[in-house]
Amino acid sequence: MTLFRRSLVASALCLVAFGHPAWAQVSEPPNTPAADYVPDEGQAGKDVIWLPTAQSLVDRMLRLAELTPKDHLIDLGSGDGRLVITAAQRGATAHGIEYNPELVAYAQRAAASAGMGRRATFEKADIFESDFSKATVITLFLLPDLNMRLRPTLLAMKPGTRIVSNSFDMGDWEPDETVAVKESCTTYCNAHKWTVPAQAAGTWRFGNSELVLTQTFQKLEGTLRQGGSTLPISEARMHGTRIAFVAGGQRYSGEVDGARMRGTVDGKPWRASRS
Repeated sequence: MTLFRRSLVASALCLVAFGHPAWAQVSEPPNTPAADYVPDEGQAGKDVIWLPTAQSLVDRMLRLAELTPKDHLIDLGSGDGRLVITAAQRGATAHGIEYNPELVAYAQRAAASAGMGRRATFEKADIFESDFSKATVITLFLLPDLNMRLRPTLLAMKPGTRIVSNSFDMGDWEPDETVAVKESCTTYCNAHKWTVPAQAAGTWRFGNSELVLTQTFQKLEGTLRQGGSTLPISEARMHGTRIAFVAGGQRYSGEVDGARMRGTVDGKPWRASRS
């Protein structure tokens, strides 16, 4: 996460020189990484260069993710391992996926030196061929085109999974929150957070009422039919499995669990099932 492992020449060169992003993987160094290898900021690979993420932004990203010791964090493009090691120092189990074997070996040595060799792990792998579905937190520092390639996989993860990106967005999937770091950070100092939403679209029935929802990422639209009235809903959105909306002047809140929904409205319980 401390670099645009596969893509940052696209940012540093293509965006600056050409104004048009492109990407390529870092060329693979020899099979046996040198024990004294140290990455150089701006080092060239196959059509890319490496840049670290400021530690101040790493810290802010983990706060934005609301990381806890119960979390399993996976960093896509883990570079020198800085974010993975920091997450492990905060009690989480953390794993980095990195294509460059020299950076993997460097991160492993750094984790061992920090006493985090068991809690912070790394592997040499392609993020597009890796299974990271068990993560509760995903971090990444990739260009928008790579984020968009990953987006369907991220949206299919367990509802409630938190995703935090250094600087780059997910197209029309708007972030739930964006922060900027101004101290000890000079470039690429923004972080965006998304929470994977549960799928709530469809027709839900509770009692004599019918709730019809359409969904675009975490945003909802629809109507609530009660008796002979059809009420539009407003302020409707998902946050992980949590749903909230207003209809007929009443505020509904609840949880979506597959084909079931339950919650409260004005302090009274309600349950619904998807037909």
